[in-house]
Amino acid sequence: MDYDYKVKTAAERAKVEDLFEYEGCKVGRGTYGHVYKAKSKASPDSKEYALKQIEGTGISMSACREIALLRELKHPNVISLQKVFLSHTDRKVWLLFEFAEHDLWHIIKFHRSAKANKKPVHIPRNMVKSLIFQILDGIHYLHANWVLHRDLKPANILVMGEGPERGRVKIADMGFARLFNSPLKPLADLDPVVVTFWYRAPELLLGARHYSKAIDIWAIGCIFAELLTSEPIFHCRQEDIKTSNPYHHDQLDRIFNVMGFPQEKDWEDIRKMPEHQTLMKDFKRSTYGNCNLMKYMEKHKVKSESKAFSLLQKLLTMDPTKRMTSELAMKDQYFLEDPVPSQDVFEGLPIPYPKREFISDDDNEDKSDNKNNANTNHSDQPPQKRVRVMPPVTTSSSNMVSGEFQVRKHVHNMQSGSQQQGMNFSSSNASQGSASSGYSRF
Repeated sequence: MDYDYKVKTAAERAKVEDLFEYEGCKVGRGTYGHVYKAKSKASPDSKEYALKQIEGTGISMSACREIALLRELKHPNVISLQKVFLSHTDRKVWLLFEFAEHDLWHIIKFHRSAKANKKPVHIPRNMVKSLIFQILDGIHYLHANWVLHRDLKPANILVMGEGPERGRVKIADMGFARLFNSPLKPLADLDPVVVTFWYRAPELLLGARHYSKAIDIWAIGCIFAELLTSEPIFHCRQEDIKTSNPYHHDQLDRIFNVMGFPQEKDWEDIRKMPEHQTLMKDFKRSTYGNCNLMKYMEKHKVKSESKAFSLLQKLLTMDPTKRMTSELAMKDQYFLEDPVPSQDVFEGLPIPYPKREFISDDDNEDKSDNKNNANTNHSDQPPQKRVRVMPPVTTSSSNMVSGEFQVRKHVHNMQSGSQQQGMNFSSSNASQGSASSGYSRF
């Protein structure tokens, strides 16, 4: 590269530190980056942004995919990528997002604490309905544009605080999303293990080489059940196995304890699953003879004749080919009965949830939960999913520019398509998910 041109472009390139104030405002941290609450230095307004700094040097394939997808996607219920900054001095990548003050994990945690302390929380009674409807709306948009999210969980469902989009749901963390319209090889060959542990569909646990948008629907069903029952429906005490083998005995055992053992008449293709022989060797059908979703939900005071249970049953169907689609789910009777879903999940009521706290490099993002990890109770975080991340590009400046070109090229080649019963989050209903920032795959 011509040296004078390099100096000129470096001088003209916008720098994060010149445009935004974010020092001391870290709100999230993990293996894959840091997230800061930021404000523009030039703008007189008080608009807040989320700045995500990608860990490592250069642009990894995971970051490249996330940037490429987010630059193409535009929907009210999908997080909006405002700008990408490439810092050539320290070879860092920064992503600028709209800032969401809340996420489902922290909201659920708040209600769990209120439940433990027997302190009622006053919120709209159709808050769960509004949350689930907006999640389905965002996922329907992604699926209509041939995008699988592949990591839906409470921490990745953001909720906007005070402002023009108050109470709006934003689906975040597209770092593990994939196009599925015409893969060059089975997605399972590229990423053998996907979706955070407790939200992983049974076909994934049984080693399906070809999977579909039904895996996202299963995860939404898991989130819905958490909102209705106060705990992760498929909470598994054992840690995720760090292997490329998706089969996991204990997680399947937890699913069967809630849902019952799958009957071949209900899921004919279960015999074609790669891990079917292992399944039949490890499990006895008779062990789960008295287990079914109706009993589990009624134990948590969700009546089987309710519209909420009816929808949940369709979302948590074991056979992925019979699992309800997002489009059909949005037309379900649950959303048609009063009260109907609202664009503001808080419906104008005061927001009872605390704002995000700033953390330091020496802090754990959630100390109280980390203390509880040793006790393996229901407030534990689910283990992080196994992620196969490509190594970053080499750290030379020329390769950094090449990485930027590859992002643009990827974006250019992307295909873009066409363009709520109440929240029983009182002392009887709360929920828990995984604690990570929804702005990145932490």
